[in-house]
Amino acid sequence: MTDYPRLLEPLDLGFTTLKNRVLMGSMHTGLEETKDWDRVATFYAERAEGGVGLMVTGGMAPNREGGVFPGAAGLFSDEDIANHRMVTDRVHGAGGKIAMQILHAGRYAYGPECVAPSPIKSPISPLPPKELDEDGIEKQIADIATAALRARDAGYDGVEVMGSEGYFLNQFLVEHTNRRTDRWGGSVENRQRLPVEVVRRVRAAVGDDFIVIYRLSMIDLIPKGQTWEEVVSLARKIEAAGATILNTGIGWHEARIPTIATSVPRRAFTWVTQKLMGDVSIPVITSNRINTPDVAEQVLADGCADMVSMARPFLADSHFVQKAAEGRAGDIAPCIACNQACLDHTFGGKISSCLVNPRACHETELRYDLAANAKHVAVVGAGAAGVTVAMVAAQRGHRVTLWDKAGRVGGQLNMAKVIPGKEEFVGLIDWMERMVDHPAIELRLGKAPGIDDLRGADEVVIATGVAPRDPGIEGQDGANVVSYIDVLRDKVDVGPRVAIVGAGGIGFDTAEFLSHGGGATTTEDLDAWLVEWGVADPETHRGGLVPEGPRPARAARQITLLQRKNEKLGKRLGKTTGWIHRAALAMKDVKMVPGVNYERITREGLQVSFGEGRERPTMIEADTVVLCAGQVPERSLADALGAEGITCHVIGGADVAAELDAKRAIDQGARLAATL
Repeated sequence: MTDYPRLLEPLDLGFTTLKNRVLMGSMHTGLEETKDWDRVATFYAERAEGGVGLMVTGGMAPNREGGVFPGAAGLFSDEDIANHRMVTDRVHGAGGKIAMQILHAGRYAYGPECVAPSPIKSPISPLPPKELDEDGIEKQIADIATAALRARDAGYDGVEVMGSEGYFLNQFLVEHTNRRTDRWGGSVENRQRLPVEVVRRVRAAVGDDFIVIYRLSMIDLIPKGQTWEEVVSLARKIEAAGATILNTGIGWHEARIPTIATSVPRRAFTWVTQKLMGDVSIPVITSNRINTPDVAEQVLADGCADMVSMARPFLADSHFVQKAAEGRAGDIAPCIACNQACLDHTFGGKISSCLVNPRACHETELRYDLAANAKHVAVVGAGAAGVTVAMVAAQRGHRVTLWDKAGRVGGQLNMAKVIPGKEEFVGLIDWMERMVDHPAIELRLGKAPGIDDLRGADEVVIATGVAPRDPGIEGQDGANVVSYIDVLRDKVDVGPRVAIVGAGGIGFDTAEFLSHGGGATTTEDLDAWLVEWGVADPETHRGGLVPEGPRPARAARQITLLQRKNEKLGKRLGKTTGWIHRAALAMKDVKMVPGVNYERITREGLQVSFGEGRERPTMIEADTVVLCAGQVPERSLADALGAEGITCHVIGGADVAAELDAKRAIDQGARLAATL
């Protein structure tokens, strides 16, 4: 018996069978561009060992003009085929199946050679594309078909043709980006001609016994997007052209609707995929914000799809499927959809990884091998950094004592978990508690160790976190002034008018928290979330957008968010999520004020001025002033140990206090523990 009978049920495709209903969706990790093919192969082989039914690579360019950026990986030569054969051989040796995604970026390409149906610049790309002529379109079709054939020669079990997220094929489908008047534009039939012809030519190139997945945009979430009737008609044509499976794409990259961030409800778009069930006879895959086996099983039980795609959960835990099958779902490292080490890295030109699992994409150099000499490791601080050290050190065979003056593990994550839109942090802390419940770890909560408690340890790790920075504002000791800790941890009363000093990540989080009146957030209420962001049924509104736009609930308070830097607030937030945080607060009418000098706090509120000349003195009327003015390392214990001649390792916030960076803290903890 299994808790996940539908998820673990094989899927017969006729010429081949997938061992379960789990697809590891495509992620552009940047690994292929390193040209370290052992590293690429190790990444995919580890996920194959973990039991996934079918995986899809990151997007491979069919030609130079179609690459997402200059130098993007693809199969352009016999040498490329040989390199990819190393990957497929390793995956097959581990019992897995793998498909290569063919990704033509079109106007989303970051290079001067970018091409598109019409010369309309993308809002997220630096250059306008060149409009393709008839010969140019034929070249793109031929190159995509050639890429598919080369994928077969390289040993792949199939290909995924990327037709969603606003990439090249998707750009032909809508009038928003296709202004052509020839046979490739104008009528619906003409606009659908290219993706259908691509699938037909791909199938002709690879033969009948090869998986061809088509990534279909189910809901564009842009003005003038596809109607539902157009989506269904395209799906049927793609099936007739020879696709084996239809995968789900949600939203264009330029859409102003979040689709995969942590504030998006789990399985937020499976209802869209469910609408297609029965309209085609080939298997349909659903995707987006499915991150636990329980959610995935329920999606299948509800009839929303034949198969479930999860991408980032396989960065968090390569053995997701195996653990679910073995009844160890609680041991699965949770994907919290933060984007900090995956998508933010991708869009920043870095190798992707995972906040929760720093080994992701670094499997060949960050190894947790059994230690040659077992040691006693004392770790002070059971936040993100300290828990990671304890987990990895215990896994490597060390004996660990983990201390924290608080009554539970998680440290500052216990404040993050109360922020509306960050409910996934609850599961992360639960998982951490489970992982430190280990025979090699002695957990001592509710007590801060002294120097004598640590003298006998072979290694001492200080992960004591941060303390709030003192902003030194006149009047900050007043009764109407509180810190973010008072608000998020201690839940002190806050008045109806609030001024927040500091607009870093904590300032934004505090504003989000205070803008809600408590109770369930839209992250836990899909219907409310759809209304809040203006998402509609594409069967009633073209592109899935409500004409009147987002309709958020009223803010619980009048909030002013201020910062000293004279730049747009939130500029330094995550590359792929910062806009969401700014938009969410804007919808709550939070006033954002940059470039201020904090003059003094009075009973009336916060007095500020502007510029080096301290001009335009202004009173921000507020019942409560909240201090979110940054943090400083809490390293008093480390300093005391040093004074006694006791060597220690200092990591996490105690090392560098910068926006309570859990990604850096966990990575530091893992890398330290791997070397002890």
